[in-house]
Amino acid sequence: MIQTLYIEEAIRNHPRVEQICARFPKAQIIGCGRFGEVFNPKAQNFRLQKQQPALILAEKYRRFVLEAPAGYGIGAGKNYYFSHMLNCLYDCRYCFLQGMYQSAHYVLFVNYEDFQSDIKQICAENPNERLYFFSGYDCDSLALEPVTGFVEEFLPVFAGLDNAWLELRTKSTQVRGLLDREPLARCIVAFSLSPEAIAAKVEAGAPSVAKRIEAMAKLQAQGWPLGLRFDPLIYTDDFRRHYRQLFEQVFKRIDPENLHSVSLGVFRLPENNYKKMHKLYPEEKLFAGPLSNQQGMVSYHQDLEQEMMDFCSEQLLTYISEDKFFPCRL
Repeated sequence: MIQTLYIEEAIRNHPRVEQICARFPKAQIIGCGRFGEVFNPKAQNFRLQKQQPALILAEKYRRFVLEAPAGYGIGAGKNYYFSHMLNCLYDCRYCFLQGMYQSAHYVLFVNYEDFQSDIKQICAENPNERLYFFSGYDCDSLALEPVTGFVEEFLPVFAGLDNAWLELRTKSTQVRGLLDREPLARCIVAFSLSPEAIAAKVEAGAPSVAKRIEAMAKLQAQGWPLGLRFDPLIYTDDFRRHYRQLFEQVFKRIDPENLHSVSLGVFRLPENNYKKMHKLYPEEKLFAGPLSNQQGMVSYHQDLEQEMMDFCSEQLLTYISEDKFFPCRL
């Protein structure tokens, strides 16, 4: 899978680096001073690189844990996010990462302990607060788990923090590492879902929706808290039929009583990201849809956005209680 490894010279002998190198014995290894030398230069071809991304192993020096953007949360007063990785294994056409980064290569920050130290400090400073930490903002939390060992390293830390909740956001079926351990009540495994017909067109490389639901059912049967993330909603002429069928498909297998949370949000991109993505994929039908620019954010026309949110909210609330529902109406 990985044919090229870029490694910062300062961490060449880091134990995680050595483990990953051993996993890819045939990979070409190229040293660099800092990962930005490879990742940040302009005039890179994101679309071409996405066909065979390299893995860049790096060290992060600051800003390990950040406050989540306004409106990003599932009920807690304080929300944070952290990114042990940049870029995603999958190639979802709507993903903002394509418009954010110059490169399609993966970056893995191997100094997990520094992230964990910041998380512990935030929890110690807010002992009486429910704190939610979101991974999977700049990557998929589980897709490269066999390589990164991220879940294996972080779950024991969260198990020891009584006021910390972790969300693992994913489209992946790489759940063996979770099924092989006792469920953690404060770890929500949150799956992003779209109707099968839409996912087949705009979620290249991701497991089918049916396979995601199968993985979810296994996790729920073992006692893992699940989240459902219907975000972004994608418009088609018959979106009502597609989303009604998706909700039926999900709740045939997933017990709504034992869900942690369900969130809902429409397709939206910062204007600059949209322009860059449209330039990368000018033939993409998604970008030719009924879109408008609203205060620097590109999304569907306001009336259509409201119509989609209202319909999907009404449908979902026939299955779940309102206290588990977190629609994003930014």
